[in-house]
Amino acid sequence: MKIFTLILTGIAIALIIFNVTKINFEAPFEDDSIVALITIACALCAVVLLQILRISKKIERKQKTK
Repeated sequence: MKIFTLILTGIAIALIIFNVTKINFEAPFEDDSIVALITIACALCAVVLLQILRISKKIERKQKTK
């Protein structure tokens, strides 16, 4: 599970980096820039959710050992 979440986190971070290059900083809320901003927000949400999953699995393992 740890490898799975790390791979998905890496993909999400790669999407963030790719979409930052697609933003037109002079008009960030027009055309392709808004799509890039939405995709960045979604990728950030995915990273947060994956980290929550990793932490919850770690807590679950500690509960089983006690």
